[in-house]
Amino acid sequence: MPRDLPDFPWDSLAPYGDRARSHPDGIVDLSVGSPVDPTPAVVREALLAAGDAHGYPQTTGSAALREALVAWHARRRGATLTTAQVLPTIGSKELIALLPLLLDLGSGDLVVQPRNAYPTYAVGAALVGASVLASDDPEEWPAETRLVWLNSPGNPDGRVLDVDGLRAAVERARALGAVIASDECYAELNWAGDEPTPSVLDPRVVGKDPASVLAVYSLSKQSNLAGYRAAFLAGDADLVARLTAVRKHAGLIPPAPVQAAMIAALGDDAHVAEQKERYRARREVLRAAFEGAGFRVEESTAGLYLWVTRDEDCWASVSDLADRGILATPGSFYGEDGVRHVRVALTVTDERAAEAARRLR
Repeated sequence: MPRDLPDFPWDSLAPYGDRARSHPDGIVDLSVGSPVDPTPAVVREALLAAGDAHGYPQTTGSAALREALVAWHARRRGATLTTAQVLPTIGSKELIALLPLLLDLGSGDLVVQPRNAYPTYAVGAALVGASVLASDDPEEWPAETRLVWLNSPGNPDGRVLDVDGLRAAVERARALGAVIASDECYAELNWAGDEPTPSVLDPRVVGKDPASVLAVYSLSKQSNLAGYRAAFLAGDADLVARLTAVRKHAGLIPPAPVQAAMIAALGDDAHVAEQKERYRARREVLRAAFEGAGFRVEESTAGLYLWVTRDEDCWASVSDLADRGILATPGSFYGEDGVRHVRVALTVTDERAAEAARRLR
């Protein structure tokens, strides 16, 4: 067991959750981005219809799922792929945590992550004894870099990399001989326009061949499938084959009914647009409320969160909000750059969003 895994950060937030829950009108939990809206009927019906799953499913996913993944990437991510370039995963977190191990990284290797970063990137490096560099500037990435994580739209800050920014990152990673993986699970929640945010697999970024490049995506956010653990990766065919071989030995296989549900979700854009509008309405309510309470919203161009600051230590902000029965996440969970920010999740009901606004007034 690795000795240098970080403490689980959410444990330190528990006392503030207890304080928020003591509010006479209950807690408004804006901390964890766990969907609260129903899973779409088209997905639930597909899951039910596939319930007679008596045989072992394939690690690579069914032929129908691989074809659905290829079609979805062409339609929503601007990427032309083959079925050999896609692979379903059991949610995206396990893939993120295991990728350094699956790529055979170890001591002396370096994993680059964003300056404001989802903690699991560093956990994956710690599992294999690799080092971590938090950097958003490709020119800073040193020769020992073996894996680069991009996250666009970013968690926690909602930062979006444009095509030029993605291309610069890919070019630098390729020059270093590193794999570059882009975590893009919030791409459909773009508040700056109607189209999804750019993908690292866009031909304007990678050219004709996504060599050394992977994109990771999850249906948890766009389709309310967090409980299904439905995600996938795509990109370099050689890398996909290499990862598939290891995952076969480890038995990392999405259940067959979940694969059927994924096909339904990937083929239906209407429910994604409907969910985006639900989040847009809650975002407007919460943004106005936090700004009215003296917070400044930074970045937050896309994704499920507002990245806010009142120019004070993040724990002071968390404490003040807990006194109002509101739980938010301290920015320090995501790196040194977040010590004066808090992350506010949009994953609450309309009623709870309105209640948060009332308390902040």
